[in-house]
Amino acid sequence: MIPRGVDWGSRKVLSWRLSNTMHADFCVDALNEAIAKHGPPEIMNTDQGSQFTGSAWITTLTKA
Repeated sequence: MIPRGVDWGSRKVLSWRLSNTMHADFCVDALNEAIAKHGPPEIMNTDQGSQFTGSAWITTLTKA
């Protein structure tokens, strides 16, 4: 699985990780890297999987 952050305007990959699983903490790490490098997103679009709707992901976005 490869969670990644993409800037839809430039189509540039902002961050990515590679793993056999998609646990929430793994995805939040990729999100934190993208936020640290590029600032918080104006819009976040996900596939609504449990790792993207759980409290760790939501809290990270809210605090950004």
